[in-house]
Parts: sequence; structure tokens; C-alpha cells
Amino acid sequence: MVVLGGGAFAAGAAMGAGAPDAATASVALVTETPQPSATPTPTPTPDPRAQPQAAAAPAAVRTCSVAGLATDSRLGTFLGSVRDASTGSVLFDRGATTYARTASVMKVLTSAAALAVLGPDYQVPTTVVKGAEPGQVVLVGGGDITLASGASNIYTDSASMLDLAAQVNAAWAADPSTAGTPITSIVLDASAFSGDRWQPSWNRKELYDGYSSEVTALQVDGDRAEPGANVSARSENAVLRAGQAFALALGAPNAGLAEGVATAGSAQLGQVLSAPVSTMIPDALLRSDNTEAEMLARLVAVKLGVGGDFGALATAIPQALATYGLDTAGLTIVDGSGLSDDNGVSPNFLTSLFIKIQNREGNLAVIADGLPVGGQSGTLAGRFTDSPAAGSVIAKTGWIDTGYTLSGIIDAADGSVLTFAFFALDDVGDSAKTAIDALTTAVYECGSNLSNN
Repeated sequence: MVVLGGGAFAAGAAMGAGAPDAATASVALVTETPQPSATPTPTPTPDPRAQPQAAAAPAAVRTCSVAGLATDSRLGTFLGSVRDASTGSVLFDRGATTYARTASVMKVLTSAAALAVLGPDYQVPTTVVKGAEPGQVVLVGGGDITLASGASNIYTDSASMLDLAAQVNAAWAADPSTAGTPITSIVLDASAFSGDRWQPSWNRKELYDGYSSEVTALQVDGDRAEPGANVSARSENAVLRAGQAFALALGAPNAGLAEGVATAGSAQLGQVLSAPVSTMIPDALLRSDNTEAEMLARLVAVKLGVGGDFGALATAIPQALATYGLDTAGLTIVDGSGLSDDNGVSPNFLTSLFIKIQNREGNLAVIADGLPVGGQSGTLAGRFTDSPAAGSVIAKTGWIDTGYTLSGIIDAADGSVLTFAFFALDDVGDSAKTAIDALTTAVYECGSNLSNN
């Protein structure tokens, strides 16, 4: 009985200081004088110790390797990450935490930032107000580089300078103070963006080769010499070219043109709006339009109030992307298009962002639906054409002189969904695309059985 009492006391004590009455009762029970007429049968005391847990099931062994393809010399300095989109786990890692230049994959970050800050319905205004001098109007750019000099251009649903000029002429004629007098001077206000109009780390040949214009808040046709061509030489002065197009549309080709700033409170004579952001983003992604991406990046910075120059992007883009719950601490952002070698984004960051895109979080469905598709559309139309992964690689391409990149979503052969980012950097040529595509196809075939070995 003493032994039983000691066990009962221990059991009560093990239940903790929160139950003193129960412990006392146990002690009192075993110290009473036992009745000779009965011998009580001991009641088993539950063992308060934790019971052993069942052994965890062994982790699945993934056996499908792409290691040989990842060491292809055509990939130069290779970085890569592949994640299972349903779990977020990294299946494949080759320097995946290294921050490096992304080339045009940067446009995905810019697009996600624009959707977070501007929203899919935002439209960019171009406005004309009355000038401070007789016969003068001020053309105020809000940042819309898609504005058409004529009826249309390469951009989907672009606003037209012809419509804007018609509004101005009508308002000019309806005002008794100006009716019957000519427009003799046009002030060109591009002050919505500030600082350098060409990022110092960019190669100037991109302008002459027709891949990008200067970054200005006032221009037409993306400053293309051929408004309907994707690749077209750009001018040395995008703002002046926009002014010339407006003067012609007004029917005042001899009007004087000079840059300046509109006077606050000036009477509005006309305004046109760009297509919404939800239309511009697929344009920028499918064509990999550098000028359109720079416009979106700069508008994000202006909207956030952190500045209107290139330097503001280092704050604006990470701040916008952080709203998706992403860790942006390591990002280095110097432009919105990816032309610079000085940008820094890791493959792991991209695969995390693409999980958000795959899940269509917030307004990111605009990106999911607007990306090029392997063998079918945009800059991937001519790639994966003979691959089993055709139609199943939804991704953004990238190319600059020092690297080729590809990042996006793979609807794998086994039904799993993967996100991936592959960088082929440094001494690489056009054949790097072939090597990247072969690696991507192999990942498609491995699916969730992809091994990191």
C-alpha cells in the first residue's frame, strides 16, 4: 500500500502544480487504516509520460537527374532553380541564391510591381493645357510612351495624337479669347520623369539598333522611326519628336517647339488616355518591349512618391514586390527592362515570384495570361517547336550581351506544376538558348521526380 501510495503521489505530482487537491486526496487515501474485511484491488495509474510517435514516413527519393544538361558548356556560368509550385520546395539548385543580372526577365518584376502599385485598370494621361503666352499651348506627357503619332501603332489600343489634336483645335476655336488666332508655339512638358534619360550602364547601341528609346515622360510610338515595327531605330530626342508629331496633327507645322513646364492651374484643352496597365503588360512581356517596361517602372516610382529617375527604382520596385510577401532584401534594381548588367536577382527569388503568379495572387493573373508560351507565342514562338514541352512552358525570355535567361512556369508531363529560373551568363552565345531549352525540356519530362543530383 505504501508503494502504491508513492506511485499515486508521483502521478499526482506529475500532473503539475495546477491540481493540488487531487494530490492531497491521493495521499489521504493511502494513509487510512485498511479495513480487515476487504482488500482493495489497485486501480492502474495512467503513465503520464508521452507515448512514442509513429516513425515519420521516409522522404520520397527523386531519381530523375538533369545534371549532365546543367553542365553544358554553352551555358557559361550557370545558375538555376526549380521549385514544386504546390509546396514551394526547391527541387533543383545550382547557385540558386546568387544574385545576378536577369536580362529581360526583369520585366516580370516590373510588371508585378506595376500591378501592385498602379493596378490593372490604370491609364496614363497625355494632356494639353493653355500656355502662358498668346498663341501658346503646353503638351504635358504623363509617361505614356505608347501614344500613337497617327491613328495607331504597334501598341494595342494606344491613344492617338490625332484625337488629342482634334480636341485642342475644338477647344481653341470655342474660346472667344483664342478663336480665329493661330497656335504659334508649343511647350513640351516631360517633367513627370526626371534625371538621366539613358541609364549610364546601358550600351548606346541599343538605341541605334532599335531595341530601346530614351526614357522620357513624353514620346510617341515608343520613339520608333517605324511606328508599326517592333525593332526600329530610335531618335536622339524623343521629346522633340513627339512635339513635331503634335504640331503636324494640330495643323501647325511651323509652331515653335521648346521644352518647359506647364503653369499650375492652366486651362485644359484636351486629354487622351493610354490603354490600361492590364493591356500594356502583355504587350511588354510578349514583345519584350524595353521602352514600355521602363515606362511602367518609372510610373511605379512616381506613384510611390520616391522619385522620377532611375535611382528611384532601387526603392520603388522592391517596395512594390514586398507587398506580395516576398523577401526583397537582396534585390538590386537599376532599371525596369533588364538591359543593365548591374541588376541583381536570384533564381530562387524568381521561382518564388512565379509561384505567386501561378496562383494568380492579387492581380498577377495578368502576367500568368500574358507570358510567352513555348512554341506558340511572343518571344517563345520559335522555341520548343519540336519539343514535348511545347505549349507547357510559360515563361519570360532574356538576352543581353553578357547572358541569356529563361524563367517561368512548367506544366510538367506528370501533371505537376514547377516554377524555374535558368541563367546562362558571361561568355555565352546564341547557342545558350538551345542549351537552356534542352534543360527546360528535361525538367518538363522529370516533373516532380526531378532530382538535385
